[in-house]
Amino acid sequence: MALFRLLFTVVALCVTVLPGVAQKKKKDRDINLPPVSKEFLDSIQNNMVWVTGGRFIMGSDGGEMDEKPAHEVVVDGFAISKFPVTQRQWTVIMGSNPSEFTGCDQCPIDRVSWNDAQKFIDRLNKLSGKYYGLPTEAEWEFAAKGGLNSKGYRYSGSDDIDQVGWYAFNSNRRPHEVGEKMPNELGLYDMTGNMWEWCQDWYEKFYYELNEKYSPVGPSFGSGRVRRGGSWFTQAINCRTSTRNNVKQDYKDDSGTFRLVQYPN
Repeated sequence: MALFRLLFTVVALCVTVLPGVAQKKKKDRDINLPPVSKEFLDSIQNNMVWVTGGRFIMGSDGGEMDEKPAHEVVVDGFAISKFPVTQRQWTVIMGSNPSEFTGCDQCPIDRVSWNDAQKFIDRLNKLSGKYYGLPTEAEWEFAAKGGLNSKGYRYSGSDDIDQVGWYAFNSNRRPHEVGEKMPNELGLYDMTGNMWEWCQDWYEKFYYELNEKYSPVGPSFGSGRVRRGGSWFTQAINCRTSTRNNVKQDYKDDSGTFRLVQYPN
């Protein structure tokens, strides 16, 4: 009986101590990350562009099967970052740079999975006390098409892709600094080409057939996550604002990045 009580006490102590050990390790990891100044966090906030909510036609009846049918969608207002997250922003927040194309602080961060993007956002939210996230697929497309200022362009800001995006024909086989091409109607850059951008949604090929109208957030599960916009090595036809890309959420490559959204309190 005494041996039993001794074993019980040891187990109880382990149960009590181990969570504390885990918390300490997590705190140690946070301490090891570099400090981030308020000025730097403010610079991220200051690059957010307000998108007034409204109606738009999502998808394209002239596009691929997963873009059909074109259907009316209503989104609420939100803020979205003027540029995709850069290598400098990632390095300051996360303490390292995983990019394939290094030596370009103002190029979009690359080689980051959907899961990696969530880690960045989680740390940014803790540091800033704000709530950032990834755009839903509907929010991304509404913003890329120019929101309520849309002129109905094929690409984000123009029918001439060379004006607004880096893609296979003009990129010299590499990404470029953000903001070098023309912005779209909302003042957003690089939503066509340069880098594919992660959205929050699960991908489902026939999701549009559900015709979800009000602030759709995508299916509850899928074969991967959605990426949008095309990239530096993508053909022009796949850089259209309605093009959808299905990618495993743990996949990372030298053509994938993300941009932030923020919602009103």
